[in-house]
Amino acid sequence: MATRGLPAWPYIGADPEDLPQAERLLVDAARAWAAACRRREPTVPALRRLLSTESAETAAPALDAMLRALAEAHPLTLGCPLCPRLVGEEPPMLLIAALAQRGPRREALACLLNRMPGTLGYTAMASAIHLGCAFRQAGLRFADPWDAAKTA
Repeated sequence: MATRGLPAWPYIGADPEDLPQAERLLVDAARAWAAACRRREPTVPALRRLLSTESAETAAPALDAMLRALAEAHPLTLGCPLCPRLVGEEPPMLLIAALAQRGPRREALACLLNRMPGTLGYTAMASAIHLGCAFRQAGLRFADPWDAAKTA
């Protein structure tokens, strides 16, 4: 298999503390969602609590829907709130959210369809677009993921 010309995938093994503000908030929110799931608590209020720290609480339903779609496709691996590195589905989740917000949505859809077949991918894509819009309305813009890959 040829590997020349393939991009270095962004965020793999990154320290959450080194991420830009929007990415850090998304990772923290996803980890709070996973913790609420493990405790069998409602997930949207847990997300709203955390997202409200950056005035992005309107993103909670979209993030919940995206994470549920990802979890429906296969077991979702998200780190604990204190994990020192990004793990499991966190790097692809950041990539998908950044691509959906920044415009190359066909690339975001390709990433989603690679992880989940058919209608689940399209459902997650709609949620990713709503998530990106809600973050942008709160003044949070994801960094260009391909620039992040170049500096890694």
